[in-house]
Amino acid sequence: MSARDKTKRSLSEQEIDEIVVAQANDDSAWEKPIHVRRTKLASLSIPADLAARAAFLARLHRKTSVEEWLTHIIQERVELEEAAFVGVKRDLAVKTD
Repeated sequence: MSARDKTKRSLSEQEIDEIVVAQANDDSAWEKPIHVRRTKLASLSIPADLAARAAFLARLHRKTSVEEWLTHIIQERVELEEAAFVGVKRDLAVKTD
């Protein structure tokens, strides 16, 4: 059975290992390396009482974690602030013209 025939069905972990080992020293069997950079996560300290209130609201909104809810809320607020900033900047440009 050729490697192409094997890809038509799910390969077992052992079959995949055998293919990889067989091709390990054959540079033509491999694509160019892909370099991936991990995005850095930011941490944020908030008072315990605020964290508890946020956790309650995250559960109320059926989010899987308080981090997910806070990310959503922060994203919404940043978009709102950016839109307000653009609006004020536009108004100032109109007034100065």
